Amino acid sequence: MPRFDSHPPVGFHFSVGIEGITSEHQGVPDIGFQEISGIGADVGMEEYREGGENRFAHRLANPVSYANLVMKRGMLMNSQVIQWFQKEVESFQFKTYGLTVYLLDKDHAPLEAWNFIQAWPIKWSVEGLNAQNNGLMIESIEFCYQYYKRLL
Repeated sequence: MPRFDSHPPVGFHFSVGIEGITSEHQGVPDIGFQEISGIGADVGMEEYREGGENRFAHRLANPVSYANLVMKRGMLMNSQVIQWFQKEVESFQFKTYGLTVYLLDKDHAPLEAWNFIQAWPIKWSVEGLNAQNNGLMIESIEFCYQYYKRLL
């Protein structure tokens, strides 16, 4: 039975799972992220004007489009996720995995989950190189995917 809570969930308690990527690599949690954006879908729309009908245009649905999933975290050395992207760049061979984002409650149980089908990294960047600042190096990984399903 679905759970009902009168309070909206917090957005800072979430986790990520990637098929084929272990949660820890060389003692470092490899799938921990500090920020995720891009979860959403848009239904395209096309207008069709019928001859002789001037009051309105028919609106027809086009295929659904999905934004890329962007994940940010403190830069990790020897990351399996970055090695996955690096193999794509060097050999131009793309391997897809299922990727799942879980929104968690206070007891670490999933409240909501989104499963991204056939995801692969398409962009990697770092920011934070600044001699006048003592901040962390932040890496951003952008994923493309076919579609997503809500699991809960």
